[in-house]
Amino acid sequence: MDYSRRRFLVQAMGAAAAVGGAPSLILPRASARGIRLAAPSERITLGLIGMGIQNRFHLQAFLKRPDTHVLAVCDVDTTRREHAKALADKAYESDDCAAYNDYRELLARPDIDAVVISTPDHWHAIQVIDACRAGKDVYCEKPLTLTLFEARLCMEAVRAHRRVFQTGSQQRSEFGGRFRTACELVRNRRLGDIVTVSVGIHAYKGSPTAHFCDLGEEPIEPGLDWDRWLGPAPMRPYHSVLSPRGVNNFYPDWRIYREYSGGMITDWGAHMFDIAQWGLNMDQAGPTQVLPARDRSTGFGARLIYNNGIEVTHQGPTGVMFTGTTGWLFVSRDKLSASDERIISQPLPPDAVRLPAPKDHRDDWIENIKSRGRCICDVEVGARSVACCHLLNLAYWHQKVLRWNPSSWEFMGEDAGNMSLMDVSRRAGYELPPI
Repeated sequence: MDYSRRRFLVQAMGAAAAVGGAPSLILPRASARGIRLAAPSERITLGLIGMGIQNRFHLQAFLKRPDTHVLAVCDVDTTRREHAKALADKAYESDDCAAYNDYRELLARPDIDAVVISTPDHWHAIQVIDACRAGKDVYCEKPLTLTLFEARLCMEAVRAHRRVFQTGSQQRSEFGGRFRTACELVRNRRLGDIVTVSVGIHAYKGSPTAHFCDLGEEPIEPGLDWDRWLGPAPMRPYHSVLSPRGVNNFYPDWRIYREYSGGMITDWGAHMFDIAQWGLNMDQAGPTQVLPARDRSTGFGARLIYNNGIEVTHQGPTGVMFTGTTGWLFVSRDKLSASDERIISQPLPPDAVRLPAPKDHRDDWIENIKSRGRCICDVEVGARSVACCHLLNLAYWHQKVLRWNPSSWEFMGEDAGNMSLMDVSRRAGYELPPI
């Protein structure tokens, strides 16, 4: 049952009880935390899948909201899921939060409205599609997918099942609106015609791209479902670098291996190329060509070419540099600067293009669940931003020019129909579900 219908039914029951003189069952209550909780009919019920550091941030935020109620958590590591359950139970002063090893059990619950997915990237598409099929609204961490094909399928699933979806690219909502301000200035031609964009992503362990996993074998301690952690990825021995046991306050290094992620190109690129796309007004489009780096030894310099001639190059300090015919503008999480300070300081006119301005990414998702609106980082935004990252990785890995059709989501020219560029194989039992 979706949120709107559940709210209607509970409110109707409350009204009927009031007419009959019975006490209402949907009154708000106060928790020991001092938060005035909304009536059950006004709360979004949540399940969280993957209880590493990122979803613990989300969990702690949702536990403080009066209009959300975390009913269940899921992780393949017993320690992580039990720790998450304990946090929820303490906050709600109950023992009601369920803890699952298999996310499908969580999705099967009709009393859960929406899910937050923060698992390794190779799991995202399967879980997003399964969640949509189960009628859940979805917040999925970036990068949205492991492959181009998965990104297209996620778009199709969200639209087919009419779900409210938020990609976890929070730079559009947070950081004091710095990224939004930059993109509004670009959209309103403060730099004239945009000629080039430079997107900087820091390298990690010497490379911004991912490589195939070459780790050895370590013994598995009890309490980890290693087969389910691997899921669709190839079977390989356990190593703690991929899934360090227990509750940790760092981001594990599975993200630098191609079986599970796309390296920093997708991990941080999903943030920064998202801003390039936003500034260029390409949320429903994308590049049509990708060129490999001129010097392949550097790991930088691959270029995305758009139909309007704009070049977006992977280079420079972490952030996004827009260069136009009359100046430049640089934005990062802690900086907004320009070739002329008046580019930033002069107010935009009343009729200027304005972009959505939520102050919190999670709040934007919750409010759109209530209104059945579209989030600032809707599934298409996340899919097209990660597509830029996937295209760059392919150019680095294969050292070739690729022609791309962003409308049909397929390669053109000599690579037309080449599914080895679009997708990866999956282990039996972990195939992509139907839409």
